[in-house]
Amino acid sequence: MIVAKVVGNIWATRKEESLQGMKLMIVQVIDPVTKEHRNSFVAVDQVGAGIGEMVIVSTGSSARLAKLGRHSPIDAIIVGIVDEMDVPGKKEMS
Repeated sequence: MIVAKVVGNIWATRKEESLQGMKLMIVQVIDPVTKEHRNSFVAVDQVGAGIGEMVIVSTGSSARLAKLGRHSPIDAIIVGIVDEMDVPGKKEMS
């Protein structure tokens, strides 16, 4: 799983049929130790995350299974919203 920050929304009126009704968000990977911002990608939102929130993202085949085992072209899915992180020796992120 990956820690990321939601930085935007994606709207697509034309998309693969199995993606209909799914909320798509742009997330940016955050290193919880260095706080370095890394690459961004699109993830299906399973938990109602909003822009600016820190989230937990599952990727790969686990992402597809998280969406009720559907056979969809899902490679990343938001599975949790981070309330707090504790990295010893580092300030907490929000």
